[in-house]
Amino acid sequence: MDRQQISRLAHAHRPIAAPLGDGSVARLLERALGGQESGRVLDLGCGEGAWLLRALAARPGWHAVGVDVDAAALTRARETAAALGVVRRIGLHHRDAREFTDRERFDLVLCVGATHAFDGLLPTLAAAGELLAPGGRLLVGEGFWERAPSPAALDGLGAAPEDFADLATTTDRVLADGWTPVDAHVSTVREWDDYEFAWTGSLAEWALDHPEHPDAATAREAADHHRAGWLHGYRGTLGFVTYLLRRD
Repeated sequence: MDRQQISRLAHAHRPIAAPLGDGSVARLLERALGGQESGRVLDLGCGEGAWLLRALAARPGWHAVGVDVDAAALTRARETAAALGVVRRIGLHHRDAREFTDRERFDLVLCVGATHAFDGLLPTLAAAGELLAPGGRLLVGEGFWERAPSPAALDGLGAAPEDFADLATTTDRVLADGWTPVDAHVSTVREWDDYEFAWTGSLAEWALDHPEHPDAATAREAADHHRAGWLHGYRGTLGFVTYLLRRD
């Protein structure tokens, strides 16, 4: 079972691949779309297109583009778009987000929980900036250290101390790169707990429901390993901030 399949199963009941509650997603998206009745939105690392489908449902005058390396997730996004009646307003591209280009710029670019595709926050800002129209907005979600990480936290994440900074330093880096946060949301403990229990629970439940599947044991092991790494490691240590940014 590859990493993409594990992620699809783990997000079966939480298609927003980040520790954000439904109300937080709705508020951030409404703020990001602003007062524009029409526009173009791009999601770099869109998965099953949850952000884009919400945007299209809320704003009939908008068009969307999604980019992801997971072909199966894009197929599901296309099917959901067809069921919602918005398939004509969305384009989905199976490719590395770092290689995506477009002749037209976008009014809103999203990369929430997918900055790893660009090897970090600042490279993500640079890539998104090349695709953003003048006056456009960027919604980007990134991890940060709530407190200094312990060895158990680093082991649970498979991370190094330098992979993240604290919230103040992370924000300072965004500002120094020429971006201004016009809004933001710091995920709460409850949002983190809901997300992690849904992630591990969905994956474990799939294994329970498919005991004869050759990947059942692998899925259960992945769920157990992730849960232990979170509860005994990085819970309360890794934070998540979603910035709404505009360029200076």
